Amino acid sequence: MAERKVTVVAEVGLHARPAATFVQTAAKAEGEVTIAKPGKDPVNAKSILAVMGLDVRQGEEVVIAGDDEILLDELAAIASAP
Repeated sequence: MAERKVTVVAEVGLHARPAATFVQTAAKAEGEVTIAKPGKDPVNAKSILAVMGLDVRQGEEVVIAGDDEILLDELAAIASAP
């Protein structure tokens, strides 16, 4: 499983503008895609409730993991886009 560590520029959680785009992109993966704050349990990135429940704030680091490296790059770009 590959990972991407991303410093979040736009919020990817509650009240976040890119949350829906993030989830729509994650849903394209055939396998599981997760997102987690370092040291925290990962949550399923395909669930809007899970992403919103993670409630990542600007400047926080997250770890996005999955088998599709191209998709991980897309998700990292969404999370780090201003």
